[in-house]
Amino acid sequence: MIGFFFTQTIVCYIIKIGGGMESQINEFIEYLRYEKNYSEYTIKNYNIDLEQFSLFCKEQNIKNLSNVDYQFIRKYLNVLYEKNYASKTICRHISSLRRLFDYLEKNKKINDNPMILVSNPKVEKRLPKYLNYSDLDLLLNTPDKNTVLGLRDALILELLYSTGIRVSELSNIKLKDINFSEREIIILGKGKKERIVIFGHVCKNLLNEYINNSRNKLLKNNNEYLLLNKNGNKLSPRGIELIIEKTLQKTSIKYKISPHTLRHTFATHLLDAGADLMSVKELLGHDSLSTTSIYTHLSNEKLRQVYLNAHPRARR
Repeated sequence: MIGFFFTQTIVCYIIKIGGGMESQINEFIEYLRYEKNYSEYTIKNYNIDLEQFSLFCKEQNIKNLSNVDYQFIRKYLNVLYEKNYASKTICRHISSLRRLFDYLEKNKKINDNPMILVSNPKVEKRLPKYLNYSDLDLLLNTPDKNTVLGLRDALILELLYSTGIRVSELSNIKLKDINFSEREIIILGKGKKERIVIFGHVCKNLLNEYINNSRNKLLKNNNEYLLLNKNGNKLSPRGIELIIEKTLQKTSIKYKISPHTLRHTFATHLLDAGADLMSVKELLGHDSLSTTSIYTHLSNEKLRQVYLNAHPRARR
């Protein structure tokens, strides 16, 4: 039954090495890890997508990816549609499969690429959500800085907003990456590319206070990472997400906030204050200016509202 595949909770995202299909997928994952230098977070997502596809193949008695054709891919995608997967999620699955089969074709593991005729569904372009200044202040000031974990949580929020870094990048910051005199942090971003981000005096004070007063109390071994959990281990990206969710519950803010919301807020507030797009692109670690340009739509919308509310002829 097709439904069996979708009712399973995927707990382990690492595909074990084996013959046939598993071996082909595992070889591709190793290629992404060691030759393309993809982050473990990205590799995890590829693994999850391809594990789902692998389970579906097994249900359909497909043991080798060379036996997958265009009609089979359509059948798989139809199941995703029937399960009401969002267009953006289906696009991600298609992208993972396209990269896999492109790799197999390039390395002569298959004769025909079943993804050539597959097109992505139309995805509604949504402007990134960001916090207004009052909600931002409310969120940043919610953690109790008089407690060990509260001080850490306040630093997490401040770092995300002050630097615009990704949650995975925040989790991976080590003490040696921080230059206090220059107020800079070396960030290892997507594709293991390094960049420098800058933080302000508020963030510097929180960093010093956390390292001197909280981190030492959490530390239980020689851990080199900045952010630690209550067990003294490196705080994971998921751990950071949970902290933000719990902090949000203590506020009157009614909409969902994620670490990426603070990244969007960072970019939007910079552009609103007159920062040029190229500088924001470098600070965010984007490869393409077109990725950063989405934030100009947010700023343009704000200008539109200012015009509509203020210009005497706009309201006629």
